[in-house]
Amino acid sequence: MSIASDLDFNAPISTAALPAREKRSKILQALLDADPNLSFEDPLENDMVLNMGPSHPATHGVLRLLLRLDGETVVHCVPELGYLHRGYEKIAENESYHEFIPHTDRLDYLQPMHNNVAYILAVEKLLGIEAPPRAQWVRTLVSELARISSHLVALGVMAMDVGAMTLLLWCFREREKLYDIFDLIAGARFTTSYTRIGGVAQDVDDEALAAIRVFLDQFPERVRECERLLNRNRIFVDRCRNLGVISGADALAAGFTGPNLRGSGIAMDLRRDTPYLVYDQLDFKVITEDECDALSRYYVRLYELYESASIVRQCLDKMPAGPVHAHEPKKVLPRKERIYTRMEELIHDFMIVNFGVNPPAGEVYHAVESSKGQLGFHIVSRGDGHPWRLKIRSPSFYNISVVPRLVKGHLLSDIVAVVGSIDPVMGEADK
Repeated sequence: MSIASDLDFNAPISTAALPAREKRSKILQALLDADPNLSFEDPLENDMVLNMGPSHPATHGVLRLLLRLDGETVVHCVPELGYLHRGYEKIAENESYHEFIPHTDRLDYLQPMHNNVAYILAVEKLLGIEAPPRAQWVRTLVSELARISSHLVALGVMAMDVGAMTLLLWCFREREKLYDIFDLIAGARFTTSYTRIGGVAQDVDDEALAAIRVFLDQFPERVRECERLLNRNRIFVDRCRNLGVISGADALAAGFTGPNLRGSGIAMDLRRDTPYLVYDQLDFKVITEDECDALSRYYVRLYELYESASIVRQCLDKMPAGPVHAHEPKKVLPRKERIYTRMEELIHDFMIVNFGVNPPAGEVYHAVESSKGQLGFHIVSRGDGHPWRLKIRSPSFYNISVVPRLVKGHLLSDIVAVVGSIDPVMGEADK
């Protein structure tokens, strides 16, 4: 006979077999003595606090947004930084001016060549030297290639955030071509560390110049393909139009710069307003849009791709021949061929490598128009081989500070489109 046949499942439950009350464990007794009458507040009548990030795929890195929601409507938003713990500004104060160059790659890791140029221009301003003409053209060339690379990622990621996956793949395909070009120019694809005090690491050879021309011949049509795919896409346009609206005056007051500011109708561009490198010898338009919303910021970056490609082609056509390193024995590292053949050059190399360049005491600030806005370096010198203080004006830090204003009153799902439209990079925001 089976055990199951002896059991009567319809019989009432008996507590006689349970242990005596005094023998039960304290935890079990506390559970049995608890008041079983529970009541909950209606969640629909209360605000909800929600953490978005710091590891959310749509927050572009380690950005944490602390949200207060009424249903799905954003009542308030507080962005929080500090998860990278890099401390680059303090690192700079303990390294020589040369040693800090690789660290600038990691600020905005989508355009390291542009960061290298911005930092070196500030150092050269402090030293009172200028790179030779060809080096200035090469720096302009690589800065615009870096801008194209950064904008491609911005457009692709913004589209992906609102559900358009194909554009991301197309943009990354074009960026891969640029990384091959960076490899030819600098010998590295991602962290280039290409610029040097007084010039660049090495000249751009004919193979790299030919690869750039091939890229430029194909690139405009690739961008037009992206336009045809997305500009009339009903879902994308409806998700971005009238979203994250900020007027030009408010954007300017809040510290917006770059494409985000130009998307609010303000035609501010350091390349035209305070020319550096050879931008005053180039012909390009400053793209603006007047709708002041997320869609406007998308259009500005899209059309700036054409302008940057035009600038790169002008650089190829106008770039003069000549050296790419300034001859400043006590301020610029001498070339290896001179170190091996001349005692004075060997001594200068020893002094600069071991003790750094010694700029005069004082302070400088130099800013460039990066792909995300005004990127500036403020250096205070006491005449030593390293900065006494170095502060970085990173555009993403200021752009993120405007997010609470942009998302207030919108739905939770709209936050990803707003964040994508301002194109933040945590590497330079959490510096």
